[in-house]
Amino acid sequence: MARLSHLDKEGRPRMVDVGAKEPTRREAVASGCVLMKEHTLEAVLEGQVPKGNVLLVAQLAGIQAAKKTWEFIPLCHPLALTSIQVSLEPDKSLPGIRIEARVQAVDRTGVEMEALTAVSVAALTLYDMCKAIDKGMVLSEIRLEFKSGGKSGTYRRS
Repeated sequence: MARLSHLDKEGRPRMVDVGAKEPTRREAVASGCVLMKEHTLEAVLEGQVPKGNVLLVAQLAGIQAAKKTWEFIPLCHPLALTSIQVSLEPDKSLPGIRIEARVQAVDRTGVEMEALTAVSVAALTLYDMCKAIDKGMVLSEIRLEFKSGGKSGTYRRS
């Protein structure tokens, strides 16, 4: 069985020392969606949600969350992110909103957690802003789609 890098010899948590690693270009893409009732999606699209512009606020929340991932996730390194893109696309066939986050950095460790956190917080923000009209929304399929850079190379969800 592979040894987990975040545990010391006694099995206690530790932050991995990446100081000796050379910085490389890192990129990660994560996705997810928020499933909602048709009338909730219509309210979002028509700007009829009492809390305001749902898609814009959720996009900003996702960007901010990527920047602060190291504060939320224990043992996660603070990174100097060079690019964060969060997109939210309404999808009437769900019905709901599809979310994608693309994060880049030149650093010693990957940005997968930053991309996943961006999607998660954007989804939570959508829920928060729309819960007054639809408490039955579901945050779904939050996952890593792609990552590149570092020793483990490239990963692409098949």
